[in-house]
Amino acid sequence: MESRARSTWKGDLFSGSGTTTLGTGAAGPLPVSWPSRTESAAGKTSPEELIAAAHAACFNMALSNGLAQGGTPAERLDTEAVATFAKTDAGWRLTRMELAVTGAVPGLDAEGFAAATAAAKDGCPVSNALKGNVEVSVAANLA
Repeated sequence: MESRARSTWKGDLFSGSGTTTLGTGAAGPLPVSWPSRTESAAGKTSPEELIAAAHAACFNMALSNGLAQGGTPAERLDTEAVATFAKTDAGWRLTRMELAVTGAVPGLDAEGFAAATAAAKDGCPVSNALKGNVEVSVAANLA
């Protein structure tokens, strides 16, 4: 399986802008700009927001699978991912991804849910793509 997206940019980095469209046509064109990355989104997206969305979806899939394989399938998982884009000594970097998940999982206690979320964080392909470059954390709560 290959996934595609397309982006178009006009102008210089600071005053220019562009659009990003998912290859499936499911979203886009989504407006992007430098200020939407560093100041205020103002109705535009950023690469970091798109990575956060991908991470939240991937994490939910990994956690759902792990819970089902463990005999406690989830009724619902709600995950928010917050990507931090910050200026470092090496330049602008995606420095941190914070996942916060709330799950409705009958028959599972908080300790079991925390263990399942830790395993999902380590097994999620997007987490693995970020590993070694971005600090990834997860906070887990049962509904």
